[in-house]
Amino acid sequence: MEKDVLSGLREFLVESPGCFHAVAALKKRLDAAGFTELSESERWSLTPGKSYYVIRSGSSIISFKLPAGKAEGFHIIASHSDSPSFKLKPDPALWSDGLLRLNVEGYGGMIRHTWFDRPLSVAGRVLVEEGDKLVHKLVYFDRDLVMIPSLAIHLDRDKKEDGIKIQSELLPLLGATDADAWKKLLSEAAGAEPEHILGMDLFLTCRMAPTVWGGNNEFISAPRLDDLACAYGSFAGFVDAEPKDSIALHCVFDNEEVGSRSMQGAESTFLRTTARRICRALGMDDEGFDTAVANSFMLSADNAHALHPNYAGKYDPVNRPRMNRGVVLKHHAGQKYMTDGISEAVFKKLCQSCGVPYQEYANHSDVPGGSTLGNISNTQLSIRGVDIGLAQLAMHSTYETMGAEDTGHLAKLAEAFYGGTLPKVER
Repeated sequence: MEKDVLSGLREFLVESPGCFHAVAALKKRLDAAGFTELSESERWSLTPGKSYYVIRSGSSIISFKLPAGKAEGFHIIASHSDSPSFKLKPDPALWSDGLLRLNVEGYGGMIRHTWFDRPLSVAGRVLVEEGDKLVHKLVYFDRDLVMIPSLAIHLDRDKKEDGIKIQSELLPLLGATDADAWKKLLSEAAGAEPEHILGMDLFLTCRMAPTVWGGNNEFISAPRLDDLACAYGSFAGFVDAEPKDSIALHCVFDNEEVGSRSMQGAESTFLRTTARRICRALGMDDEGFDTAVANSFMLSADNAHALHPNYAGKYDPVNRPRMNRGVVLKHHAGQKYMTDGISEAVFKKLCQSCGVPYQEYANHSDVPGGSTLGNISNTQLSIRGVDIGLAQLAMHSTYETMGAEDTGHLAKLAEAFYGGTLPKVER
């Protein structure tokens, strides 16, 4: 199973140069699996035993499977579609000294120096005026389009990471012959005249292909492993699962890297309104919805820090995950993660029941870590759960590394989670 999932992950990563394309890639797979698309702006009619999905703003997607019988609650896995990058500003073409650059700003907490000297392109969406309609169009320049050349070491011997300025040093170079090249390229890609392109959400994307490497091919490196590896691994298990007494719900939210505070982020109403509408379509009243939520469980799946052998002092002396050792369970006393003693026990029983290895992560007490979407989504829909991830190196680099077996571990866990019954906990 791990090898099949690994191959699928590589294909998914190539198809997903950004958040909009990642959701489109999931939609393609859902359509092929017989899921029915729903619209938030229309009434829903749902049939027990059937499968559905709904997309918000083109970059977040919730898909779900209904059991044939009565549903006691929701089994939810949530991940995110976005990755740290650079977003193009409006009218981004900058022509100076006979060279054309693109004007960008930072999106998320990227490792800035990793963006130098790599083949890059642009991906995202544009809004095009067609008659009296505004039409979303996905855009991806599927070739090496731009690059950010670094400054020669002879001219820059003392540069530090925090000294790299986006506005002056990280603007990608596009061309050297035509000040209007960007408008022409975008117009061609969108299939529209420049005056009909009324909006855009476009990002730089790394063009380096995923590669499996190591003495025994034990590692995979690729752009956007955080968090597309979790999105794909949990999805692979979701598609294969057969829910019995719970609603299997798979969420991929946008904007986690910038705090999740958007209409398509984990702090939005997307999960809450989707869950409520499912319950109403199945004939539940308000109390039935509240009961279903109380009987639910979430796996918030976002990658975790693997032990880096060159920087071992940055890690907790005990809880320091390794690549290819299984799914990582995250803990944090300050509630950056949703794991508590009860949900920890439920998660461990689940792993034991399906034979999936797990390991535990806690920050070094003097080295603060990041947060993720589990507790943020809980501000809208309070559900017991755990934060989990896959152990990786170089998180937020342009090109990240993780264990080649671990996405398969997550897929197996997801299939068992969606298709099984969790242990009851005494209140």
